[in-house]
Amino acid sequence: MNSKITAVILAAGKGTRMKSAKAKALHEVFFKPMLHHVLDGVQRAGIERICVVVGHQKEAVLSSLSDYPHEAVFQEEQLGTGHAVLCAEKSCIGSGEVMIICGDTPLIQAETLAAMIEFHRDNRNYVSLMTTVLDDPFGYGRIISDEQGSILKIVEQKDASPEELKIREINAGIYLVDREFLFQALKNIGNDNSQGEVYLTDLIAIARGNRKKTQPFQHTTALDVLGVNSRVELARARAELQMRHNREIMLSGVTMYRPETILISPESSIAQDTVIEQGVQVVNNSTIGGNCYLQANVQINRCVIGNKAVLGAGSVLFNCTIENEEHVPPLTYRVA
Repeated sequence: MNSKITAVILAAGKGTRMKSAKAKALHEVFFKPMLHHVLDGVQRAGIERICVVVGHQKEAVLSSLSDYPHEAVFQEEQLGTGHAVLCAEKSCIGSGEVMIICGDTPLIQAETLAAMIEFHRDNRNYVSLMTTVLDDPFGYGRIISDEQGSILKIVEQKDASPEELKIREINAGIYLVDREFLFQALKNIGNDNSQGEVYLTDLIAIARGNRKKTQPFQHTTALDVLGVNSRVELARARAELQMRHNREIMLSGVTMYRPETILISPESSIAQDTVIEQGVQVVNNSTIGGNCYLQANVQINRCVIGNKAVLGAGSVLFNCTIENEEHVPPLTYRVA
C-alpha cells in the first residue's frame, strides 16, 4: 500500500460573506492568516506533500506562503470544490491517498487529522469524510448512514425531508480518499446543476454506487472543524485560538485573571509564577520574567521584563527593558 498522502488545500474562493476586498484565506486569526493555521495542522499531522489551490487574488495568497513548502495550482474558473480538486490531479501523482481540506478551517488540529488518517487505514476505507454533530445543524448537509455505519449520501438543507432535517450529524468538509478512485470519480460527476459546478459531495454517491467503502469520521468538538465564513465566525475562531494558547501558558505555571481577555502572541514568553490581570497584551517577541505582576490593561510590545517586576495598570511599554524588581507606575507610557 502506498502510504504517501497529498493534502489538497482549497484556497481559491472569494469568501463573499466576509464582505471584504481581501481573499478569505488571508484574513488574520490570532496573528496569522487562517490559511497558515491549516497548513500548520497539516504539517504537524505528518503530511509532507501539500498542494494549495488558488484562484481569487492568487498572487497575494501565494506571496503569503513563502515559508511553507507547497505546490500551487491555479483554478482559473470557480467551478466548485470538485473542480478545484480536479485541478490538483497532477500534483497528487505518486500518492496513495488525498486529503482534501478547506483553507478556511483555522481551528483544525493536527491530532484530529492524524486520528482521521489512522481511522481511514484501519477500516480500509476508500473514502473517509469528517463529520460532527451540531445542536442546530441548520444550513449544513446532513449525513445519511446505514445500519453498518457507512455513508449512504449527503443531503443538503434545501433537499432534506422533515425526517432528514432532524439529523444533527453534518458534513465538516474534510475528506481522505483513495487517489485513483478520487480522480476517476470526479471526472464522472459533471456539472449539470443550477450552479454549473462540480460538487465534491457527489463523490459519496459515486463511491456508494461503486461499492467503495465510505465511512464518517465523527469529530466530537464541532468548533474545531467548522469553516470561517463571516466576521462573526472569524471572531469566534480568534477567541478559541487565543484561549488554547492561554491554556498552555497557564499550565506552564502562569496565573491569569480572566484569560479570555488576555492576548499573548505565540512567539512571546512568560516565566513561571507571573500573575497577569485582565486586558493585558504581550506581543512581538516580548519576554516576561518570573514572579512578575502585570496589572490590568498593560500593553507590552517588543520588551524584555526582568524577574519580579511590577507593571502598573494601564501602562504602555514599547521596545523597553524593565529591570529585575523594577516597579512601573500605573499609566506609564514608555518608548525606548
